[in-house]
Amino acid sequence: MPIATPEVYNEMLDRAKAGKFAYPAINVTSSQTLHAALRGFAEAESDGIIQISTGGAEFLGGQHSKDMVTGAVALAEFAHIVAKKYDITVALHTDHCPKDKLDGYVRPLLAVSEERVARGENPLFQSHMWDGSAETLADNLSIAQELLERARAAKIILEVEITPTGGEEDGVSHEINDSLYTTVDDAIRTAEALGLGEKGRYLLAASFGNVHGVYKPGNVVLRPELLKELNEGVAAKFGKPSPFDFVFHGGSGSTEDEIATALDNGVVKMNIDTDTQYAFTRPVADHMFKNYDGVLKVDGEVGSKKTYDPRTWGKLAEASMAKRVIEACSHLRSAGTKIK
Repeated sequence: MPIATPEVYNEMLDRAKAGKFAYPAINVTSSQTLHAALRGFAEAESDGIIQISTGGAEFLGGQHSKDMVTGAVALAEFAHIVAKKYDITVALHTDHCPKDKLDGYVRPLLAVSEERVARGENPLFQSHMWDGSAETLADNLSIAQELLERARAAKIILEVEITPTGGEEDGVSHEINDSLYTTVDDAIRTAEALGLGEKGRYLLAASFGNVHGVYKPGNVVLRPELLKELNEGVAAKFGKPSPFDFVFHGGSGSTEDEIATALDNGVVKMNIDTDTQYAFTRPVADHMFKNYDGVLKVDGEVGSKKTYDPRTWGKLAEASMAKRVIEACSHLRSAGTKIK
């Protein structure tokens, strides 16, 4: 069972929360980066999450049509086949989807899974993300209610981002300022609108100073202890301890101490994209520089097929990205926790 069933995905998240660890959620943009993520999870003996953003899905759809749904469905179907060769369990997730892309991405993908479930099958994806951080909280939660109802019926978990994460991700950008911190009132309004599980399970991407992309120390102040305040504030009002399953966005460049504090305060999923992108590309650049005259037909020469064969540098890229995934599993305490 390499691709998690809805029941197993819920079990994975429950185990992470109880064990105070989180699953790396690795963004992929190709069959090769998919294999790199799967390989990293397998070598770390960790289950995990594979995710596809709108930009990643558009790229996967091919530059002729750039169809996001085609790209996402194709990779998900491919993952269902190749993941069987890896001795771990993964969930498939779609990353950031803003309001103007819902009709071209998440809603059609929900329809695909609705049809599968109606036939007695499992959903194609195990979770989808609605990124309403650019909207007012009222509009954000109104759309989240609609999506959560559909997701629940399709046995899918919804991820919601209720307040901004700084930086830029697939065209959604926010300034780095004091608005990057979710308040207890924001969390209470979320619980009032979406419930605490009775209306469907959801993951909460709360903001505690997170920034997408790469940033230097001092550019932003992470406050992962804020997650404890949000949980306690909502628990005091609704009487349910540790009510939220938190997601850590914009984690590239975070210290191990910051990650540990986030895990201790309820983070069960951490998005990783920038660091794995660099890990994938770095050995390719190294290969090209070192084999310049073989990769290129310099001065009328024929070059070296062995050096420009994509398999040669592609293997290096896969190994490097897999190594970074292993590192993430270690930092997030998921290494060695795979479901037997």
